[in-house]
Amino acid sequence: MIDTSNPIGRMFVCLILLCFSLIAKEHSGANSVASGSKLPATHILGFEGISNNAHGSLSLQGTALTFQKGAGSPAQIPIDSIRNVTLGEQDKQVGGAPLTLTKAAMPYGGGRVIGLFSHKKYDTVTVEYLDSNGALHGAVFLLTKGQGQALRSELEANGMPASRIENDSTKPGTQEGK
Repeated sequence: MIDTSNPIGRMFVCLILLCFSLIAKEHSGANSVASGSKLPATHILGFEGISNNAHGSLSLQGTALTFQKGAGSPAQIPIDSIRNVTLGEQDKQVGGAPLTLTKAAMPYGGGRVIGLFSHKKYDTVTVEYLDSNGALHGAVFLLTKGQGQALRSELEANGMPASRIENDSTKPGTQEGK
């Protein structure tokens, strides 16, 4: 039991509550998405004219996979030009600098316990496609956990053969976030 009459004990309890509130904030949100809707996504790299790490929405509109960033013109890939789609998983540390400082300030190795719960899982989607000149290109997207499978289902429902969709979730990658 932590002695809350001691100033150090009170600080310790406040740090624990702060950490868990940051973790709960990062993990909140719905993971399920209705078919045909826009999926919030991050464009890691690949599309010309779209900056790296751009936030926007990924959707299937007609016969094209579309990434829309803000009010600008969307980047589109016709479904029949897609050669391969690879689904994967990624684990990122959440909380940023405040959580890192809190973990460092925790006595008796308490920061390690917080580190166990301060990760958020994402789905990665890599799309290989041919442009109008026949050149091979690729684009990588980061989606909330579970939305990669929803995108896969939508692609299959719109006529993309299941043999072109790979699942690379056997060995998830790890990335430390800033």
